[in-house]
Amino acid sequence: MQMIYCVIPRELAAELYDKMVEYYKDNPNVEVIIDRRGGPDRRRGKPAGEFQEKRTIRDRRRQHPGTFPDTEPPEAS
Repeated sequence: MQMIYCVIPRELAAELYDKMVEYYKDNPNVEVIIDRRGGPDRRRGKPAGEFQEKRTIRDRRRQHPGTFPDTEPPEAS
């Protein structure tokens, strides 16, 4: 079952939240939530600005230190 989130902007929460909860009350696949994110928006091609130093680019492939065990099958007797 997929959950659908109906996200209400913080500025419209007082006006819309109760109405939307009532509207979707019979649909268990919909949850009404209020967007509580804060801070500057980093999307839509804006320059990184203050976030530039926080970004880390790294190789996510795990390094395998040490040696690997022998993979040759044991000799038959």
